[in-house]
Order: sequence, then structure tokens, then C-alpha cells
Amino acid sequence: MARAAKATINLAALKQNYLLAKELAGGKQAAAIIKANAYGHGAVQVARYLSDVADAFGVACIEEAMELKDAGIEQPVALLEGFFTADELELVNEHKLITAVHSDWQVEAIASTTFDQPVTVWVKFDSGMHRLGFDADGFRQALQTLKELPQVGQLVAMTHYACADEVECEYTQQQLNKFLAVCADYDLPVCTANSAAILHWPETHGKNTCTDWVRPGIMLYGASPMDQNTENSQRLQTVMTLSSALIAVRELEPGEPIGYGRRFVTEQPTRVGVVAMGYADGYPRHAKDGTPVAVNDKMTRIIGKVSMDMMTVDLTDLPDAQIGDPVELWGEQVDVNDVASCADTIAYTLYTGITRRVPLVYKS
Repeated sequence: MARAAKATINLAALKQNYLLAKELAGGKQAAAIIKANAYGHGAVQVARYLSDVADAFGVACIEEAMELKDAGIEQPVALLEGFFTADELELVNEHKLITAVHSDWQVEAIASTTFDQPVTVWVKFDSGMHRLGFDADGFRQALQTLKELPQVGQLVAMTHYACADEVECEYTQQQLNKFLAVCADYDLPVCTANSAAILHWPETHGKNTCTDWVRPGIMLYGASPMDQNTENSQRLQTVMTLSSALIAVRELEPGEPIGYGRRFVTEQPTRVGVVAMGYADGYPRHAKDGTPVAVNDKMTRIIGKVSMDMMTVDLTDLPDAQIGDPVELWGEQVDVNDVASCADTIAYTLYTGITRRVPLVYKS
């Protein structure tokens, strides 16, 4: 491949992050969340590498589940949003998928379907996210109906936290209290704690809680979801390094504009490097001047707007940088959260936005 742009995936770091989630959850079962092509890291490759340690995998939809099953993944796969149409239950049955249930019509669809063996159902309670899930009365009614169905095997209660990434926010505890209250009358396994809750809210998953399952997502990929660094978030290992190379170097006098819209104008003699990376690769177009990058392992910054295939960086303090030198856009040196902050977004969007033009290169 002539073009240098690539995303290198450190699979050993990925596994360590999964094992960290297990450790922090006191050894509880952990469903590795690999929806959205494993947050841009390659779902099949990630699942295969975690297959010797992962208790289950979580995906968003039947298409993602089938990609794993067609690739020979044998671990249980959970449909976190459940099935979207009743005819998907044929595949749930055939491949022994776990399905979430969050609406009455899904309960009715299961009741109207014949299964070769009972299906495992994760019943979602809306504890305050107000996205998917039953309210308290609907949750109790769904559980009662599902318990009486021969089509249903194990039932698991689940919920999702809206603000677990906010270290000082009390809303997570309020959600947990609501969830525990509605579950108190049922002897059911519980699935709770996303990455942020695993990292910072031990009451949602610790050894002395009722939790049986946790759901690590973004933390698997080495990015912290927290609004500030914590002791546990600093233990995460970087998984993806997005890199490319310099393809041109030029010298500009003071007062010269760079890039579309002339957003950046030089204030002094400036050495400019052009990098083979742009928004068609998934790098954010709206990254601000000053967004960090590393050239030859030395930190510098973006100057000028990111274009479709290229971006420009400041080499003024890097007089030895030359065409062909490596550039890290995020990874071991450049924190993906810092890049996300400079683009007014989050690491999730950066990872999932990597396009097919960027090859994924795996190392273990």
C-alpha cells in the first residue's frame, strides 16, 4: 500500500482492558460490547481475539450478530436493542442469541413464536435514561408474562445509566436505587454497569452488589468515558493508533493563509507539513487549529482546516521533519480524548468514524 494512512489495533491492550473490566467488577460476567464494528476496531477480529476470555458479546442489531455467527464466533451474543421485527426471532432461535426486550410488542412477538429451546431474555427497565425500557409497572407486567412463557428460559433484569461518566453526578445513584427497588421482589440475575459505571461506580457492580453481568464498551478500546481522569481510567491501555505520514513540506512567510477558508494565517515564518489524512478517512473536519498531532514522536499541532484527503501541521519547531516521516493522529502519544475535545465531540465518534479507506492493521 502506497498511502501511509492506517489504524493499528493493539489486540493485547484490548484484552487487558477487558480483563480490567472483569477485575473491577469483582469477576462478574462481562459482555464485551462490539457493536458498530467494535467501535471501528473490527468486530470479527476483536471477537476472535477475546474468544478465550469473553463471557459474551453485545451488539446493536441482528446484522451485527449474524456477522459474528457467520464468522464462527461461539460465545453468546446479546442483541442490546432486542429484535426490530418479529421475523428476526427465527435467527434468534437458530443461533441461540440473547435478546433484550424493552416494549410490549416484543413480549407479544415472543409469545407468538415457537423456539427449538427457550430463549434468554434481558428485560430492560427505564431507570431514568428515558430512551428504551419499561416503567416500573410495565417492567413488572413484562416479567410476569415472560416468566409464564415456555418460550423463555433465563430472565435477566437490565438498565442503563445516563450520567455515569460524570464523576460528581448523583443521578447514577438515583437510577441504581430505582432499579434495585423494582428488582427487589424478583430473584433475577442483573445486567448493569456500562464502562463509566465499571470505572467509577462500584456500587453498581461490586462484590457485594446483586449484579451478575457488566457491559464494558468504550473502555475496551482504551478511551476513558469519564469527564475527568480517575485512578481506574488511567489504567486503560491504548488500543488504536491512527497514523499516516508527511507527503509535502513547505516554508511560508508571515501573513500567508493555509487551507480552505484561510482560517489560519501565519504570524511568523512557518514551516508547514502536509499529512495524508483527512475527513474522508474519518478524521474530524471541524478539528480546531491547535489540535495535537505527533510528527516523528514530537508533539505539534494542526494549522488550517482539515480537508478531504489531507491536513496541514506546524513544523516550525521541527526543522528535521521531512517527507515520509510518520505522523500520529491519535494513539500512544496523542490522547484520542484530547483530539475529540478539540473537535467538540467524543472519542466514540472518532473511532466509529474511521472509513474503509483506512486499513486496520492488527498486532498482538
